[in-house]
Amino acid sequence: MNPKRRKLLITTIFIVLGAGAAAAFALMAFQENLLYFYSPLQVAKGEAPVSRPFRLGGLVVHGSVKRDPHSLAVAFELTDTVEKIGVRYDGILPDLFREGQGIVANGSLTDGVFVASEVLAKHDENYMPPEVADAIKAAGGAVPTTHLRERQN
Repeated sequence: MNPKRRKLLITTIFIVLGAGAAAAFALMAFQENLLYFYSPLQVAKGEAPVSRPFRLGGLVVHGSVKRDPHSLAVAFELTDTVEKIGVRYDGILPDLFREGQGIVANGSLTDGVFVASEVLAKHDENYMPPEVADAIKAAGGAVPTTHLRERQN
């Protein structure tokens, strides 16, 4: 093999290996930052991961919100009308957070309680996050009619 072809081959191999390594690192980073959505029923069935963060959504159970008077800590329950799961959050809740409304929380499962790092509330009275509405329907519950919204395809 002549020296020019050898140099070109080696350069091509390094470019292909570099691009492959960059793609592998990008996919690993994407997979680590991906948050899957689970309903309280799926968490109760053990389908949710224990070792990594995920999103949990449902309706805030009436009468379940308990606030710590000495800190920003709050505990409440989420339901998909079939199962309930306890949620703990230490931070400022969104202004639109209230009992009976649909929310989505990011966090992880610790000792059977979902510890939220972020709580996201609906943005108006007629909206429920599509994931929450789908989870309630899949669990066999009825979505309150004030929360129905046609999904745009």
